[in-house]
Amino acid sequence: MPTGTPLHAGHWRIRHDRIDPSGVFTLRHNSRLHHIGIGRRHAGTDILVLIHDLDIRVLTSDGDLLRELVLDPSRDYQPQPKT
Repeated sequence: MPTGTPLHAGHWRIRHDRIDPSGVFTLRHNSRLHHIGIGRRHAGTDILVLIHDLDIRVLTSDGDLLRELVLDPSRDYQPQPKT
């Protein structure tokens, strides 16, 4: 039986895109473009982007997780974490 309790409130988006030759895709948030780095080895890969407010998950079309991040609205480029 449904409890009537909403799931997480907030803004949800799903987006289909392709990683450009430099290994980046763009995402608009609050009328600003943000460039999200994935890596050049994934250039040309079709991706599915799941967005909940500032939380972002980037998946391949097969469902493999490429990147998970929290968008920093103060930065135009979201670099990959250092490993």
